[in-house]
Amino acid sequence: MEKNNRRVINAWCSYDWANSVYNLTITTTLFPVYYSEVTRAAFGSEVVNFLGWPVKNTVLYSFAISFSFLIIVLLSPLLSGIADYSGRKKVFMQTFTYLGATACLGLFFFHGDNIVQGIGCSVLASVGYAGALVFYNSFLPEITTPDQVDRVSARGFSWGYMGSVVLLVVSLAMIMNYDTFGFDGKLTATRFSFLLVAIWWAGFAQFAFYFLKDRPTSHALNVQVITKGFHELRDVIAEIRSHRATARFLLAFFFYSMGVQTVILLAPLFGESIIGLPGEKLIITVLLLQVVAIAGSQLFAFVAARKGNKLALAIMLVIWMLICISAFYLTSELQFFVMAGFLGLVLGGTQAISRSTYSKLIPAEAKDTASYFSLYDVSEKLAIVLGTLSYGLIEQVTGSMRNSSLAMIVFFAMGLAALLTTALPRPEKK
Repeated sequence: MEKNNRRVINAWCSYDWANSVYNLTITTTLFPVYYSEVTRAAFGSEVVNFLGWPVKNTVLYSFAISFSFLIIVLLSPLLSGIADYSGRKKVFMQTFTYLGATACLGLFFFHGDNIVQGIGCSVLASVGYAGALVFYNSFLPEITTPDQVDRVSARGFSWGYMGSVVLLVVSLAMIMNYDTFGFDGKLTATRFSFLLVAIWWAGFAQFAFYFLKDRPTSHALNVQVITKGFHELRDVIAEIRSHRATARFLLAFFFYSMGVQTVILLAPLFGESIIGLPGEKLIITVLLLQVVAIAGSQLFAFVAARKGNKLALAIMLVIWMLICISAFYLTSELQFFVMAGFLGLVLGGTQAISRSTYSKLIPAEAKDTASYFSLYDVSEKLAIVLGTLSYGLIEQVTGSMRNSSLAMIVFFAMGLAALLTTALPRPEKK
């Protein structure tokens, strides 16, 4: 594919528009609150019975997220190796997209008492979302040059935030005016929003699928090819050891991702369980967060371009730590809204600048970009597994999500320490 082709870049960005509705509606806003409400109603308390195991519903949800990303950690090297060897990244991107969208459709039939189905579909949707991202991200260095990668990465996230906000506004309108839309209650309207996510995700993804091109090879699939991903991952790790900056950045990324992704995934349950925020207000809060995130991604892309990626990321990590401290002391809705504003400011910037920084650090001679981004995604997903598992265990032991939120500071501090010892490329003088 021709690099810096405007149509191809816009098509690539359009996939963020397509899949971000899952991340916002299912993982961040509506499903966690819906799940908490219907399971509490079905089981008569916050303790649910899952396959004969009594467990608090929020803890079960944390563990389910951990399990879904553990699956991706195991599958990603295998699939990226096959994709690189066969030259068919888009095929795998499509497969995971349709898996995720179908699982979102399955959530429409979750009522609370069928908790195995609800948890199962949420796990599969998470696998579909995370799996597709491995191959989506690996297209970035193929469609743009290093001097444009920060801008393109930030644009992708911005499109994603805008698209997700559009659908969330529609969902909010349906939920708050359910009778006008012909629903018998807010919960039914919420379930219908899961169906809309499935349609939106699979539908808008077609633009990216049309313009992004595979480069198929004539290599036949066999046992060696199937295990090639793990061999490539091993080779990439060996190569990265000779590129100190890349290795140091991955270490930093791994540590602070434990905090970033855990806070993003579990903030809605925190707002609902600790602050007692009603569903409608939580949705409005997340909408505010997304709008601020659009501005935040552009702001920190500007900072990175002028002052360097290291400074931009360091500033954001300090803000993340302050957010964790504030979460421990939150007592009112207003305080939660203010915290959400700061969270939105650093959310988009952290994701966009991290992705573009890593893209810059991939060795110029590297040909199998999917394997490099597989390592990046494995690092992030393993961080999510450990972060959400830690969050759930701390809550289970101490009985408070506040303690879990405060503990995330440790991960951000370790990430910041590793980042400050990393030699990142300086911005080009203009």
